[in-house]
Amino acid sequence: MTTGASGQAPDLDTVRRVTGAVRQNIERVISGKPDVVNACLVVLLAEGHLLIEDVPGVGKTQLSKALARSIDCTVARIQFTPDLLPSDVTGVSIFNQDTRQFEFRPGGVFANIVVGDEINRASPKTQSALLEAMEERQVTVDNATYMLEKPFMVIATQNPIEMEGTYALPEAQRDRFMARVSVGYPVESAEIAMLEGHTAHNPLDDLEPVTDAGELRKVIEIVGRVHVSSAVHRYAVALTTATRTSNDLHLGASPRATLHLVRAAKAVAATQGRDYVLPDDIHGITSPVLAHRLLPNVEATMSGRTTSAILSGIVESVPVPSGSDSSGSRA
Repeated sequence: MTTGASGQAPDLDTVRRVTGAVRQNIERVISGKPDVVNACLVVLLAEGHLLIEDVPGVGKTQLSKALARSIDCTVARIQFTPDLLPSDVTGVSIFNQDTRQFEFRPGGVFANIVVGDEINRASPKTQSALLEAMEERQVTVDNATYMLEKPFMVIATQNPIEMEGTYALPEAQRDRFMARVSVGYPVESAEIAMLEGHTAHNPLDDLEPVTDAGELRKVIEIVGRVHVSSAVHRYAVALTTATRTSNDLHLGASPRATLHLVRAAKAVAATQGRDYVLPDDIHGITSPVLAHRLLPNVEATMSGRTTSAILSGIVESVPVPSGSDSSGSRA
């Protein structure tokens, strides 16, 4: 076992117990999508934010609600619409006639889990109200700064930008989401099971919390002590650097993306019972962590090459470290 900065080995049993309970809870609502559920858990443990993008009706909101209800903490839901104002998200100062003073009324972002439904139906001005909260865990209104309580996670759903009445998320907004996942259509057996189990009642109504904010903070701290070797650090940097020099991309991955890649890999390792990160952990999460941040250039777009295909080629071109140093394991 390795030890973190505190000199103690991470308590992986706690991580496994909590994530197993949350996973089982979510799968009562979303069945047949283990990869999507695992990605949600990884982002949660890595203190990131999750973007769920897919066509209407595949369970994006159900997935985000199931994750939120599995944790006994404050939850807020914001329905993003074209007329939503930034102050509806962050809050607003209101003059109190009795005290003759302005009082701050918190907006929907003041919660441990914030579910932003159909985020790309609001204007870019309103979308940008989340920028400070997502990056700095704070909100500034009228020159006053209010800290957000940990854990803090934004789970946003969005329809593909080709859908009517949508606004593409700005690059700065997309870059703040640690990962983007797509639920996808269910397999036949899962859809039949949904018809049998969801028509009489909503399974969300039966969900009870299986952990709380305090225990989640403890698990997040445990994940932070997972060891990452210098070879794995170099591999993560090599991947993001390759996106910046690609002839097919107009915009590559940012340094924040590199940080998110390593944090997510630590969460992957912890959920698999390891206190060190393998190159395979980085490799396995490259697409959900990086793909939504990249912009193909005109030539690549006109030739029909998708961002995912370009990223796949880049990942295959970067050598994977081998040997004992790449395992990150140490006595």
